[in-house]
Amino acid sequence: MATAKATVMVGEKFEVREYEIPDVTEGTILLRQELGGICGTDLHNWEHQRLSGSIILGHENVGIIDKLGKGVTHDHIGQPVEEGDRIILVPGTNKGAYGFLQSEEAPYLRGGFAEYIYLWNPDTVFLKTTMPKEVAVLTEPYTIGVHGVMRSGMQFGDTVVVQGSGAIGLLTLVCARLSGAGQLVLVGGPPGRLELGKRLGADLTIDIAEVPDPEERIQMVRDFTPKGEGADLVFECAGFLGAIPEGLDYLRQSGTYVEMGHFVDVGTFQCNPNQMLMRKNLRFEAVWASRPEHFVRALPVLEKHDYPYEDLISHVIPLERVAEGFNALHSGYNLDGKDAIKIAVAGGT
Repeated sequence: MATAKATVMVGEKFEVREYEIPDVTEGTILLRQELGGICGTDLHNWEHQRLSGSIILGHENVGIIDKLGKGVTHDHIGQPVEEGDRIILVPGTNKGAYGFLQSEEAPYLRGGFAEYIYLWNPDTVFLKTTMPKEVAVLTEPYTIGVHGVMRSGMQFGDTVVVQGSGAIGLLTLVCARLSGAGQLVLVGGPPGRLELGKRLGADLTIDIAEVPDPEERIQMVRDFTPKGEGADLVFECAGFLGAIPEGLDYLRQSGTYVEMGHFVDVGTFQCNPNQMLMRKNLRFEAVWASRPEHFVRALPVLEKHDYPYEDLISHVIPLERVAEGFNALHSGYNLDGKDAIKIAVAGGT
């Protein structure tokens, strides 16, 4: 019986376990996992313990087709596939999402932090790609930026603020730039992330450690905007509740706020609808994950490789170091003496 290793979240702990590798059946795929990104959603689910039982996390994945089940001949857009092809997958399915399912229930290996991923649901959406794995692994978070920018109704030349300089924030910055943003402001930290943000197109970066006063940050943003009136658009990609009331004050009259950072319930914040929303005549949008449409739109743009996307991958760690990766993102954003941006988990040889 062939087995494969996977890193399992059990409460606050991570354990490396062995699972039987399933045999492919009609409509299924056995994927040899190359890289899987640690997402902010993974981090928040771990921090706030929103998932019970034993879970193989990981839903930002790229891998090589190891075996194809009967009837699997083409990807979602009609490209022929065969064993040895590299593919990315849409994690959500009509039977649950990869990376959020119980690890001890058959079929096994349905999460990304493992040597293999079993795409057991015939309705799984996947796309073939020839991108380097270090770029392909960013497809899923990139689609969040695509979704957010499409939802925002952004117009050419808009002044845009992105709150949060993790992978979602940086990729949203790129999406906004590609969609015609005039001026781009990135608010976040630590310095390594902000430096990359400048390379990706940020015209102004604000380090929240160097400028700890929210009122001072608000003034810096407004001073950077035409006539000091505020930004046209703000994208919240930080995933911290305090970012929302601050970000609302970045906006001009009749501006648009897009909430993209709270895919996990981390609590509530105090809101005065009259003062924070209505008096500014604001539009408030929110996105929930991404649909296959966003993957189809994102992939050809990523494949052009017009930006140094692979530089977002600050660390590649083995399955045995997943706990270290989570702890680094939880406290200090530093691993092995280097600022952490996107930490990717390698599936193995």
